[in-house]
Amino acid sequence: MSTQSPRVSIAIPLYNEEQGVSELLRRIRAVVEQLPGGPHELVLVDDGSSDRTFELIAAAATQESTIVAISLSRNFGHQSALSAALDNVTGDLVIVMDGDLQDCPEVIPELIAKHNQGYDVVYAQRLVRREGWILRSCYFWFYRLQSVLSNLRVPLDAGDFALLSRCVVDELRHLPEHHRYLRGLRAWVGFRQTGIKVERSERFAGESKYTLRRLLGLALDGIFAFSVVPLRVAMILGLLTTLLSLLFAVYSLYVKIFSHRSPEGFTALILVIVFVSGVQLLFLGMIGEYLGRVYEEAKGRPHYIIAKKIRR
Repeated sequence: MSTQSPRVSIAIPLYNEEQGVSELLRRIRAVVEQLPGGPHELVLVDDGSSDRTFELIAAAATQESTIVAISLSRNFGHQSALSAALDNVTGDLVIVMDGDLQDCPEVIPELIAKHNQGYDVVYAQRLVRREGWILRSCYFWFYRLQSVLSNLRVPLDAGDFALLSRCVVDELRHLPEHHRYLRGLRAWVGFRQTGIKVERSERFAGESKYTLRRLLGLALDGIFAFSVVPLRVAMILGLLTTLLSLLFAVYSLYVKIFSHRSPEGFTALILVIVFVSGVQLLFLGMIGEYLGRVYEEAKGRPHYIIAKKIRR
């Protein structure tokens, strides 16, 4: 890298955030003004909002040449909108963050300072979360379950808020996955990576757009995209069930031959049948998840479609 200060691009996806756009821009401007070098860049992607989010960021883009406003043709999802932002940044360093101000812009200088020590990826690890205890517990156990199942080391409690060097962004843009889990892809591409501890703030305004269904979908993407352990568990459980069945068959023959009676237990038999049937349906559904992802990849559709792009 040259001795000049690197240009910084900040990539932010937005969905129905009109109440917080003004505050987001104010706080980012305050941080960017303190950064050396420049001109720095802010890429805002509206993910098919139904409110005035794009109108507000478009107005800012027409007034400031450092702001890029992009509108997607519909709601493609957070990870796709984030991919659209990464595809349109031009800086040497890229800051990826959410637009609800739970990721504090004031942490950006700390990320850059850590990058200056020689790291290509600097991610924020959340020490404290402001969500309800049920959601906090779900996040906590998901990251640990993912760590156990995956053969890839994905940092615990680290979301999308991170600094990426240009080489990392270029590699991420080459990855074709339709079901994108960028924090996992970020770990997969490698390079020198480290984290810093941060406290996650409350939302500045409005409510979270990540419904339970969307969170579950993201969790499944994080597990199935980086692990085949569920398939191996299905195979191992099938082998164990077969082995137990053979042992019970041997026992039944032994009792019949030497004791002249047959094993009893109609209730136990029904319970075993129900249990095995449930396990079969569970793993059929799991195989279906993998198969569905193969089907989505085979169609080869783009991750998003841009309807408008405004840059002064």
